[in-house]
Amino acid sequence: MATFFMFGKYSDEAIQKISVERTRQVHELIERLNGKVKSIYALLGEYDVVLIVELPNMAEAMKASIALKRMTGISFFSAAALPVEEFDQLVGQI
Repeated sequence: MATFFMFGKYSDEAIQKISVERTRQVHELIERLNGKVKSIYALLGEYDVVLIVELPNMAEAMKASIALKRMTGISFFSAAALPVEEFDQLVGQI
């Protein structure tokens, strides 16, 4: 499983639909893509929300981003993430 940080920016419509139910639906959508939501945080600044998710691969992350936009009206910028311990080992092999 790969880890992805999905940074979301609310549209005006998306703000109006904030709810516990929508958050539950986000979890269900990620699970349908064989993934897991590790955590979700509300943010101040450039982005409004960040999802930290595990998904099988980049293709599933792309599907998640598109499906979440369709479902929530939130636009996402996603970044693949690697634990720093794995990064250190990877760089040590160069």
